[in-house]
Amino acid sequence: MDSYIRSLHHVTATVAEAQADLDFYVGLLGQRLIKKTVNFDNPGVYHFYYGDERGTPGTIMTTFPYAGKGVRRGTKGVGQVTVTSFSAPVASLGFWRTRLSTFGVSFVDEATSFGEEAITVDDPSGLTIRIVGTDTDTRAPWSGETVPAEHAIRGIHSGSLLVRDPATTIALVKSVLDGIVINEAEGVTRIGISGSAPGQLLEIIRAADEPGAINGVGTVHHIAFAAADDAQQLAVQAELRRRSVQVTDVLDRQYFHSIYFREPNGVLFEVATNPPGFGVDEDVAHLGRALKLPPWEEPHRAAIEEVLPPVRY
Repeated sequence: MDSYIRSLHHVTATVAEAQADLDFYVGLLGQRLIKKTVNFDNPGVYHFYYGDERGTPGTIMTTFPYAGKGVRRGTKGVGQVTVTSFSAPVASLGFWRTRLSTFGVSFVDEATSFGEEAITVDDPSGLTIRIVGTDTDTRAPWSGETVPAEHAIRGIHSGSLLVRDPATTIALVKSVLDGIVINEAEGVTRIGISGSAPGQLLEIIRAADEPGAINGVGTVHHIAFAAADDAQQLAVQAELRRRSVQVTDVLDRQYFHSIYFREPNGVLFEVATNPPGFGVDEDVAHLGRALKLPPWEEPHRAAIEEVLPPVRY
């Protein structure tokens, strides 16, 4: 199969309070809110997108704030992305320790399985977030919030998947998603997606006696991989169907097109196109400022705005 996947695209999680989520990812981590929209499958819930200036694939974290909507608290476990890592310069980790302490956020200094210096924190909803120090990330950071450019997060570093049978996950990622094993440690395999830079990395972790994952508040819903265009996405879809993997039809997510499937250990994967991008309904200078709805929801704007909690940022 030809190479169709370019990098990670985004990580999406189910979270609790909308304001606390914004305060953490924008106010503390200094990410840009690149889109304030709604869950297209449940428009009474926000969908926040955080990333760099333009929302470049591989920098994006997205959240669904479900507080007050009757969604149970999830359980991190087998068959799920259990750690979402961001990339920052190694020399900036001291800045991040000080900043986290100033904000009253507890953290743990713990190197990755491959020896990189890293800081691990829990976000307000209980997601495990890691800041990994690396000097190999050449992506331009967003520095329009409160974090100086020299210390700013560059984007997603990697996603860590907890699975019972790593071999089957690794085989699919290698054969369908253009992955290559780039490092191995005890119980952990690091895979590069069409490369080995931050934003292209998966860590496949062999589960021991951890419980099975339960989706809900405080857990990652899915991880997405970037296809350059619709044709490349359709080629991946066709290859999955050739292998008898159940995969959805293409869904219009306004800012990209998506297909979804579960890898052999149950982690939900998405393949998302890079175009059209987040500038289709607001200019780059004003990304994330207004509530943007897909065209089919515009007739219901008043009702949607009535049920969404007010937020500031």
